[in-house]
Amino acid sequence: MNVFIDRLNHGIGRAVAWLTLAMAVAVAAIVLLRYAFAQNTIQIQEAVSYGHGLVLMLGMAYTLKENGHVRVDILYSGRGPRWRALVDLFGHLFLLLPVAGLVLVTSLPYAASAWRILEGSSEVGGLPGVFLLKTLIPLMAVLLLLQGLSEISKAWRRLAGRSSE
Repeated sequence: MNVFIDRLNHGIGRAVAWLTLAMAVAVAAIVLLRYAFAQNTIQIQEAVSYGHGLVLMLGMAYTLKENGHVRVDILYSGRGPRWRALVDLFGHLFLLLPVAGLVLVTSLPYAASAWRILEGSSEVGGLPGVFLLKTLIPLMAVLLLLQGLSEISKAWRRLAGRSSE
């Protein structure tokens, strides 16, 4: 199961990483259209905002998998693998899982409300998919919960001496 979760989040992370390139091109287009042609580009601006949401929300679990989140170095650096596994286990069990669970539970009604009305942009001529953007919040929480469970399993295996990670 860990392999599936890790591959899922790795694939999602790599896919949304390419979105940052598309966002850079879109921002360049916005600047060019605004200053060279005096054109307002609400749809492109909102597309960049949507892209930021996608990268942030769907990249969190990938960052966790790649060990890229910030840690309290006082507790982690300069310590042995067993201590690091204990810190990881404690952090994932008592910090990550409860917070991700809370985000999931509280964001479901928020996203469901947006789906009920198929919420769109408040800007005239804006993009119609705000409900899709709001759906990223509970999806992010689910991906974090799954990756957290995978990381707990890895830490447990390291503590039991069954892994060289």
